[in-house]
Amino acid sequence: MDLHAAMSQFIKEDGSFEFPPTMSIPNLAEMVFQLASITGDVDAVQLDYLDFAADRAGEVRSFTRAEVNRRIKAVAARLQQVADPGERVALLMGNSPEYLFGFLGAQYANLVSMPLYDPAEPGHGDHLRAVLADARPTLVLTNRRSAPAVRGLFRELPQAERPRVITVDALPDSLAEDWISGEADPRYAAKLDDEVFLLFTSGSSRTPEGVRIASGSVLANVFQIFAAADLQTPMRLVTWLPLHHNMGIVLGAFVTALGLPFSLMTPRDFIQHPDRWVGQLSKRNEEEHVYTVIPNFALELANRHAVPGPDSDLDLSRVAGLVVGSEPVTEKATREFIANFGPFGLPENVIRPSYGLTEATLLVSTPQRETRPRFTWVDRDSLNAGRPEVVAPGAPEAVALTSVGESVGGQQVVAVDPETRVEVPDGVIGELWVHGPNIPLGYLTDAEASARVFGNRLAGTLDEGSRAAGAPADADWMATGDLAVFLEDEIHITGRIKDLIIVAGRNHYPQDIEYTAERATDQVRPAVVAAFAIDPGADGVERLVVIAERDPNRDPAGDAEAIGAIRAAVTAAHGITPADVRIVGVGEIPRSAAGKIARRVTRGAYLDGRFD
Repeated sequence: MDLHAAMSQFIKEDGSFEFPPTMSIPNLAEMVFQLASITGDVDAVQLDYLDFAADRAGEVRSFTRAEVNRRIKAVAARLQQVADPGERVALLMGNSPEYLFGFLGAQYANLVSMPLYDPAEPGHGDHLRAVLADARPTLVLTNRRSAPAVRGLFRELPQAERPRVITVDALPDSLAEDWISGEADPRYAAKLDDEVFLLFTSGSSRTPEGVRIASGSVLANVFQIFAAADLQTPMRLVTWLPLHHNMGIVLGAFVTALGLPFSLMTPRDFIQHPDRWVGQLSKRNEEEHVYTVIPNFALELANRHAVPGPDSDLDLSRVAGLVVGSEPVTEKATREFIANFGPFGLPENVIRPSYGLTEATLLVSTPQRETRPRFTWVDRDSLNAGRPEVVAPGAPEAVALTSVGESVGGQQVVAVDPETRVEVPDGVIGELWVHGPNIPLGYLTDAEASARVFGNRLAGTLDEGSRAAGAPADADWMATGDLAVFLEDEIHITGRIKDLIIVAGRNHYPQDIEYTAERATDQVRPAVVAAFAIDPGADGVERLVVIAERDPNRDPAGDAEAIGAIRAAVTAAHGITPADVRIVGVGEIPRSAAGKIARRVTRGAYLDGRFD
């Protein structure tokens, strides 16, 4: 089956999309499934789930394309029996086939799904209760492994207030025959502007909030991803990304719905043994194109723990795309990954640093040229002044900015002055604003924040070369809260507005300071450092604090020397002396639900004395 041909009928000549009013992910999935059935392509294995919970070597559960389709419809039929279209259903379990069957089953039943996580997952109990209290789902989908923790979560509620709990892997396949399509009953057909699922922000930059994703938004982003990444078939996706995170669930649903083969594992199984992920990238045949999507810290872990010996039969020559996102992508981690895995056939240009956020459903930009990854070295002082000047790599005070490529099709991205709301020219740092069909409906509960983020109007555009050209004058723009600059027509993220450290009137980017700190000593873990400012001291100047996690292989007795090294390095490189430097144990720096360093949460913990 020619998937490109099947999808191209919805793409106009100018690259925009033209979906029928009742087009949805289930419609698309059924269309390609029926085409595959005609050509006899539904009996091959589509999904391999690698489970290392009971066996260090891993147990594999496999599902053919026909079995995947049947399991999704079984879930949908059960939901249609017990709920009305538009009701909310929470997914409470860890990465598993049941998670994907449940998520898409809810779409097939025209319910609003809420991708969350196993209540037994440590450290997120209060967050989960708050989210459930705000969203109030009437149903919960789980699996046998997570069901006890799910039932425990609701045990304290009165019986009448508990949501109905459905165990996905307890549903019989025969239920699939009872599924009612949207064509048979219009109640089960989502319109393009209907809310179909809620994604909760990671919590790294604000209090987690539900983002209301419309059917048309996710459809648009799926098509944008397929085209911008130039996906080649036959393909296989390898993923361990948490399915409660936007990057995990949108990609997981995308490949599941389109019938594309993929291997799934849990984040824990990857973190414990990164070589498990690397091993799955190895060539299986000469025809397939292997893709994977990861955050930057996965590169760090693989560099430290997954590089095989010279006699290994690892063959990465069929890797066609290694997309890196979710957190800032560092030049050091990328360079070392290429050096470590290039000898095993990894093509250098398959690494694609990309940018996205839940408020755009998922993807905003990705490299779409052959030269990638690209790093632009700029002078630190000019960067802090908002007009980065390009210098040679290795030049004094040089800072590497990572290109996250160009905006994906059907979407416009501009950099604006956040105070005047006027577009700034290329080469000048501004806040990224986004306009396109992939933008969600808004936030679930915070109407004021929803208007502030999703309802922005440009106060002015450039006379020539405006990146807003063609957008309606009254268009609403989504303000990302991220600072960026266009260099050589590609987007380079420089940091978040709210994380910017201003000391004595000078701007400093926290990730720049964090990179200096981690390079100053081997005592701390790479990429597990948080820099932030606290209230002014007696001199009226904001004070810098640096918190770093100790490398698990280092003795705490070396902390004092490392603190001195960090203080000296930051002072020399940035012209500010940290008011405080702390080295803490593994896992003590707060992270978001997506695993990103949560600087503002760390700042609050510091002020509360949790690191004393």
